[in-house]
Parts: sequence; structure tokens; C-alpha cells
Amino acid sequence: MSGSKQPTTLVLPGYLNSGAGHWQTRWEASDPAFVRVQMPDWDHPERDAWCRTLDAAVAAADAPVVFAAHSLGCLTVAFWASHYASAAQLGKVAGALLVALPDPAGAQFPQDANGFAPVPLTRLPFPTIVVASSDDPYGGVPFSQACASAWGSRWIDIGARGHINADSGLGDWAEGREWLASFGEAG
Repeated sequence: MSGSKQPTTLVLPGYLNSGAGHWQTRWEASDPAFVRVQMPDWDHPERDAWCRTLDAAVAAADAPVVFAAHSLGCLTVAFWASHYASAAQLGKVAGALLVALPDPAGAQFPQDANGFAPVPLTRLPFPTIVVASSDDPYGGVPFSQACASAWGSRWIDIGARGHINADSGLGDWAEGREWLASFGEAG
């Protein structure tokens, strides 16, 4: 991977997509290097369809790429890396910011999401940061810590911020951008 080229940041929202006030949408609006991966069905996510869509987005992007994933987008990254991606595709990835992991075994996990369990618990082949909230209704601290440990990720607890979405009051979330920049993103 070339160290001089600014990565393309693939934005991976979760279930129902990310709306106008969400940090992902705000990042995307502020920087043309941020590209949202448009999933085939935001309301009825299917793991296979989401992973194949991610694979096509990585194939279409110039290297390097980084992922800015939220919620179900995080699980999509984990499944893609462990079950779908070729070595060449994986070699394009400089890192992944994985925010607010949802637990498929949790009571709040969307029943319309199919194929996201069991979560792969093998080391991811690129640097990752898992960001958790102590009061996330979709995935608790023990679940996110277990995933981070298995994936070889740095784990960060940002305190009680809910599902780390638009309702969390993060605005442009400068701290998240700094973590993303640790993978080589200039902004």
C-alpha cells in the first residue's frame, strides 16, 4: 500500500442507514474522500447481500481504503473480512473504525437482519479500533470487548453515549475523526 495517497473512506451505516445528524453523514458531507456504501436494502439487511456489496465497493475503490462503520456495518466488515474478501481485496484495507457493535443475541437486535450470527471471532487482517458506549442498548461492553479481543482491535469506551448515533449529541465527532486518521486519513 502506498503511504502517500489519502485513503478512500468507505462509510458503512447500519440498519435503516444513517440520517442527516449522524456523524457518518456529517463526515461524508464534509469530505469527498468519504463514500457511503449503498446497501441493497437498509430495512431488511441480508448478510450475504451486504457483504457482496461491500466487496464490490472495495473492488471499485483505489487503494488504500479505510472503513468508517457503525452498528450492523461493523458486523458486515467482520463477515466480509473473514468469509468473503480475497487476499488482494484485504490488501487494499488500511484500517477500520468499528463503532457501536450490535449483539445479534441481544434483545434489541433487529429481527429483520438475517445471517449476522454467529459473529466471526477470528483476528481481522487489518488494523481496527472498536468504539463502545457503556449504555448502548444494542450491544453491551462485554460483547464489544470480546469482539475487540478476538479481532485484535484497540478497544475504546466513550462512556454513556447510547448507540453512538445522531441521538448521542456527537455532532461532527472530532475524536472519532482522529481515530480514523490513525489509519492514514488526512482529515
